[in-house]
Amino acid sequence: MSTVCNRRDFIKTAAVSTAATAMTARSYARVTGANERIRLGQIGCGGRGRLAHMAGIHKHDKAQNVEYVAVSDPWRVAREQAAALCKEWYGTDVKQFSSYRDVLACKDVDAVLIASPDHHHSTHLEATAKVKKHVYVEKPMARNMTELCRAVDAVKAAGIVVQVGTQIRSLSTSTGCNELWKSGILGKASRIEQCRNGEKPYWYHYVKDIKKEDVDWDEFLGNAPKRPFDPSLISGWYGYLDYTDGPVANLGCHFIDLYNYITGVQFPKSCVCNGGVFTWKDEHKFTCPDHVEALWVYPEGFMVAYSSNFGNSGGNRHRFFCEKGQLIMDNWSAPTYSAEGGPKRDGSIRGITPVKPIETPDHFLDWLQCLRTGKATRAPIEAGYLHSVTCLMAVESFKFGRRTTYDHTKRAILKA
Repeated sequence: MSTVCNRRDFIKTAAVSTAATAMTARSYARVTGANERIRLGQIGCGGRGRLAHMAGIHKHDKAQNVEYVAVSDPWRVAREQAAALCKEWYGTDVKQFSSYRDVLACKDVDAVLIASPDHHHSTHLEATAKVKKHVYVEKPMARNMTELCRAVDAVKAAGIVVQVGTQIRSLSTSTGCNELWKSGILGKASRIEQCRNGEKPYWYHYVKDIKKEDVDWDEFLGNAPKRPFDPSLISGWYGYLDYTDGPVANLGCHFIDLYNYITGVQFPKSCVCNGGVFTWKDEHKFTCPDHVEALWVYPEGFMVAYSSNFGNSGGNRHRFFCEKGQLIMDNWSAPTYSAEGGPKRDGSIRGITPVKPIETPDHFLDWLQCLRTGKATRAPIEAGYLHSVTCLMAVESFKFGRRTTYDHTKRAILKA
């Protein structure tokens, strides 16, 4: 199977993109046809791209009639590993590129999955929307409100099907927690918190030796500050504020999205966030905080707390404290609830009770199914915007040392 790619076609298509709110006739016919094969491109072929995205799609590719036809990554080794997987699965040689632009220029690519470093997410999402290809995009969606709004507006204008990569909300137990919450058995929340700790920051696990000649360095840097090539930067980018916003934007983003989904809350009133590099100071000179704590206040009258301590792995927990008891999600795969601590507990909860799971398509299958039906995904762009704003309120507070608020009318984060 051949995949036709042309940069000129990409540039032309992006330039004439209009504010249409529906799929193009070509896209609609290709995506919704029951017997039409959906062809995918992978942007970002690191561990997340290969081991989560590609492996997640491969579980369903035969049943959903989809296949990969193109992959891109600035690091040659990663994209060759991704191409080798495709060869094993489909028996064909997929197109390989160092730039996402070439994947978007492929006329036969119907949809893409974005697993690039954080500082590229909004750029790649906006560009994908402008050529009207459907997309699965990793979180965090953006690193500031300007790029977030541009990407979201482009998605809305294109009318594409988007799934944001907060896959925890697609667990059957998360669906069960949502139904439990709607039943009212726990009553009003007073505090929701997560402490997600470890002996060492997660970014150390990614550091490896990478050869300069194997990397399109300018493509990796993108809009980040210019730096000389350094293998620690491209492999351990999770640890540098030039390319990511640290634990709240990465681990905390899942927590934010999950309580948004379970409780149905919208935007916080305010946020304060503090932290720093307190424990892990070495030759890598990582700049992301190894200790951080964020607090949000909600108009419904409760507080949310997120913290990471990468100097000690003890104390991990994930709780919803309510007037009639607690929802305990220390283990996402086996949540429970009890009446413990509830000042208005009324006897309706007895002992520690497992949350009943509700069968739910996994996050990748949900996206693939929505490509056929055009229905909203489990984590649509609106959900991505909500958790992105909440996350950015903490990021801005951490950066400037001030309390932040959100102006929904202006779509702006304000510093108090």
